[in-house]
Formats: sequence, structure tokens, C-alpha cells
Amino acid sequence: MEKQLSCADCGTRNCHRELKEYPNFCLTTHLQPGELEKARDVLANHPEYAKLAYYATEIEGMKGLTRVEDTILLAKRLKAKKIGIATCIGTHPEAKIFARILEAKGFESVVTVLCKVGSIDKTEIGVPEEFKLLPGKGHEACCNPVLQTIILNREKTDLNVLIGLCAGHDYIFMRHSDAPATVLLVKDRILGHNPAAALYNTTIYYKHLLEPDS
Repeated sequence: MEKQLSCADCGTRNCHRELKEYPNFCLTTHLQPGELEKARDVLANHPEYAKLAYYATEIEGMKGLTRVEDTILLAKRLKAKKIGIATCIGTHPEAKIFARILEAKGFESVVTVLCKVGSIDKTEIGVPEEFKLLPGKGHEACCNPVLQTIILNREKTDLNVLIGLCAGHDYIFMRHSDAPATVLLVKDRILGHNPAAALYNTTIYYKHLLEPDS
């Protein structure tokens, strides 16, 4: 099957400043009728997404900011008063620090909900005992992004911040969150919560990632 070329195969990134030429497979030049107009209308006029698009773009133009500072500025631009934090148990220490930062910056309330809230055993959602981290050692709670959103929705948070939720659980959380949700930290136990390190090392330590699975 012929490979479908897309942005990962681009060498010009002409869509950024239009100083070069678009490759013949460019997605920008192969849009379907109405797609660009729809995107522009949402970014400029949608009652919820337009302000998020504007504030995110405005903050992007501010140089020298960390992701923590980006998130705080976004919350302030949104005039958020109550911030929800949905955190993995493995990143609980980082969530505690971020909660302290938010309180220091004057937000009225910070509600942090751990992923194990409700304490439902993994076997109750169909996960076999042998797939637990400690099989045969008794109760081991599954992550519960749905209950995290139920609680934060009930608390009527203005912005929810994800810290370390598992791949897949983050999707479930975002689909169920009433408030806008943004990611502060992506969990990677092996690489100190810096998954990009695996990408940077594909020529040496992680070159097996570029090899086909046997």
C-alpha cells in the first residue's frame, strides 16, 4: 500500500509564513470545499472556542514562559476563579505544588481530584488479576477519569488542568469535562515525565522504536 504523505513528511512548513513553496501533497492545498471556512469561523466566532483560540494565540506570542506560566495566564484570561486539577496518583506531588502555585496567584478555589477516587478495583471493570501492578496482593484501584469529571463538573470549575493522566484516560476526561480542559504534564515514569526524550534518542537508546514490530 502506498504511504499517505502528510505534515510529518513536509520539508518546507510553508503554511507558517508562506515564504517557500507548498509540497504537492500539502494538506493546506488539498482541503475539501468549506473546510477552511468552517475552521476560520470557529476560531473567530464560536461562543466558546473563539476566546480560547484568541487567548492561546496571544499567550503564544509572549516569550520565555514555561507551561506552568502559560496555564496560569490562560486561566486569568478566561477570568477563571475555580480551577480543577485532575491528577494521576503518580504525579500527586507535582499536583500539590501546582495547587499551591494557583493559590499563591490569587485563584479563589482549587479542587484537586486523584485518579483513584472512588477506589473501584480493577477487576470490577473487567481487568484480569494478572494485569494488576501487584497481582494477588489484594485491592488495587483503577483510574477513574469519569468520576474525576463528575466531581469537577459538580464543583462547577472554570478550567480543568490535567496532570499525568494515562494515555486514554485523558481522552475520557476531556470528553466528559464540562469546563475547558488543558494538559500541564504528561506522565512518563521512565523518562521523568518527559516523553519527548524518547523521540530525541531514536538514533541511539531508543532506535528500536523505529524498527518494525516482529
